[in-house]
Amino acid sequence: MSETGNQPSQNIKNNPKIMKAWAVYDWANSVYSLVITSAIFPIYYTILTTAYNKKEYVAAAGEIQEIPVRTMIKIFGETYEPDAVLSFSYALSFFLVVLLSPFLSSLADTIGNKKSFLQFFCYLGATSCMGLAMFTGMHNFFLGLLFSVMASVGFWGSLVFYNSFLPDIATPEKQDSLSAKGYIYGYVGSVVLLIICLVLIQVVAKGAHQQNIFIRISFLLTGAWWFGFSQYTFKHLPQFGDVKEEKLPKDLVLLNYKNIFKKHEEQGGFLEVLKDNISFYKDIAKESFRELFRVGNKLFADKSLKFFLSSFFFYSVGMQTIFLMATPFGSNVIFPKQDEKYKLIITILVIQIIAIFGAFLFSKISKKIGNKNVITIAVIIWIICCLSAFSLNKENPNIQYQFYGLAALIGLVMGGLQAMSRSTYSKLLPENSMENTTFFSFYDVLEKLAIICGMLIFSVLIQKFGNMQYAFIAMSGFFAVGAILIRFLKIDSHKN
Repeated sequence: MSETGNQPSQNIKNNPKIMKAWAVYDWANSVYSLVITSAIFPIYYTILTTAYNKKEYVAAAGEIQEIPVRTMIKIFGETYEPDAVLSFSYALSFFLVVLLSPFLSSLADTIGNKKSFLQFFCYLGATSCMGLAMFTGMHNFFLGLLFSVMASVGFWGSLVFYNSFLPDIATPEKQDSLSAKGYIYGYVGSVVLLIICLVLIQVVAKGAHQQNIFIRISFLLTGAWWFGFSQYTFKHLPQFGDVKEEKLPKDLVLLNYKNIFKKHEEQGGFLEVLKDNISFYKDIAKESFRELFRVGNKLFADKSLKFFLSSFFFYSVGMQTIFLMATPFGSNVIFPKQDEKYKLIITILVIQIIAIFGAFLFSKISKKIGNKNVITIAVIIWIICCLSAFSLNKENPNIQYQFYGLAALIGLVMGGLQAMSRSTYSKLLPENSMENTTFFSFYDVLEKLAIICGMLIFSVLIQKFGNMQYAFIAMSGFFAVGAILIRFLKIDSHKN
């Protein structure tokens, strides 16, 4: 059958080459998550938005330290802290993905080309990462911010389509191990590239000026890595989707750039074809959010999916928000000195390495005690991590060692909970469904809404108390609700 046939053929399911190609995309795109979101870009952003350092006596440390003075950002006449602007830009990117995901997923299901959408977002993210190399100072601050937003949209947008392939290419009993394999590939790949970047920045570079140059080279390497390794995925991953030819325009001008410059006499001319296309996309846009609510109602009508998705939302508020805010927390609370910033990158690197083991370990444990119990254990450990972060004392001389221990624990459960969440949701979906892209679009929208919610709560609490640590108490509450809700989940024994 053709790649765009109505049902995936049986030899596609559990095909080793196809499953490997799917997992390799994690190897390709996870470098964005580590290098851009977590490690190098936040520190580079801090460096560029720091006007100067002033010496000031810090009572908690009992010594005179150099305190960075940040350059304030003006937007529409209002002045903002640089970190607040970065946080807002991330929220904006998630909001754009929330808006785009239902429309594009519906379009992909209709046209049957979700691999093409995966490619589009991949290339958008990869080229935007490379574009960050043009961010050189406050004179082009908003250009750097634009590329940061576009890279985020590319990364998170591609995951909608990437995740939806999981039930297409693997049977339920294979999905836990394949999901974990993808995360393991991602963690290993991102660690390899981060080590290369660190060698360039910390060893090869001589002086601060060269360090900044090699940081920008790291952004180029990240985009090239993402773009290059994804080609293996696109070569071997089949196209999926339910092609409803009677619903398609006569000539898909706007989705096929090669057709734009062709003659369209048979369809009434270019303007007639364009009008037909616009009407088609307008109908898709109208139906997409109706479809999202329909799918939501359908998913929540299933008792197991209702409890899983509710639990997933609550613990995602905590997990994803902490993931995004971990670097600012470590930079401000644990490593305030400028010459200590790269210790934070080493810590993040250790987290990634431990996460590889965590994803593998939780996948193995799930075969013995089931997904529900594994997720429960992971969420409880997250609660312990939140309470431990709240209890950290700046005046304790061993605070950095305590932070290292906490980071190791977070690394262990981060990979495990992410992998188990994706595979558990995949198991609960109807088998061989042609709505998998839409189902995973709902999953993705729910996750992004959780992130937006978490970041708003985090920001409000920081603003109110002037201390990030109070926000961890709120996050532990979300994890607790997630742990309670997951206990109501029931999974068929043959799918565990």
